[in-house]
Amino acid sequence: MNKVQNNKAWFMVLPVLVIVALNAVVPLMTVVNYSVQDTFGNNVFFFEGTRWFSEVLASERFHGALGRQFSLTATILAIEIPLGVAIALAMPRSGFWASVCLVLMALPLLIPWNVVGAMWNIYALPDIGLLGYGLNWLGIPYDFTQQPVSAWFTVILMDVWHWTSLVVLLAYAGLQSIDENYYRAAQIDGASRWAVFRYIQLPKMKHVLTIAILLRFMDSFMIYTEPFVLTGGGPGNSTTVLSIDLVKAALGEFNLGIASAMSIIYFLMTLLVCWLFYTITMQGEKS
Repeated sequence: MNKVQNNKAWFMVLPVLVIVALNAVVPLMTVVNYSVQDTFGNNVFFFEGTRWFSEVLASERFHGALGRQFSLTATILAIEIPLGVAIALAMPRSGFWASVCLVLMALPLLIPWNVVGAMWNIYALPDIGLLGYGLNWLGIPYDFTQQPVSAWFTVILMDVWHWTSLVVLLAYAGLQSIDENYYRAAQIDGASRWAVFRYIQLPKMKHVLTIAILLRFMDSFMIYTEPFVLTGGGPGNSTTVLSIDLVKAALGEFNLGIASAMSIIYFLMTLLVCWLFYTITMQGEKS
């Protein structure tokens, strides 16, 4: 019996394709257009080829921002992933206190990014902020407006406070999906707490932790609002990551060619790292 295919369902997908084209493809093509051209105004453009890409890749400014970006992302992942898993393991599995913990974990995620930056700006001020005043009172020199190390410490601490909850909730969901029979079998075998985590909990959380790492990498690699509101990229350029440097080039210096080329490179690097991470993870899954 021949089956009649009905392709009318594609019309349901058409609005999504139109929205994606308007919100992603069209702006991306505009950036690509600016990245290979130059203009002196009056909507007159001159083809420049790969000139802007060459200047960006050879720029010490770009290399510095890229190094700071990778340092920030690596530090954030190294802290938030283990900390999130540890908190999820310590949370109760059911009952009233489990609900309380879940609500408390979700609260930081509800705060807008610009508000988080403003909150920590006030909180960390060395003269009136609770964090800044407290550290200086303890004899620890701290001033994120003047000291690069203090600025980095504050940016990382702010991000850990804001986004560790996401890792906690994902890890907690993975733990909740583990069948109780695994724990009973481990108890019968006399497995230690570390053995239960190593051979039962961690493998069962692999998929949710993969999602958590990918989400935190993409978000931390594209971070802008929080550090910009908190430090403005300073003191000096000490916290000027790629996104802040890109905005400075585009809006502060109005150098559209350099900014567009930087945007394309930035975009391709993010895609490449995510693809590599996903490929390595899937190969480990197949093996």
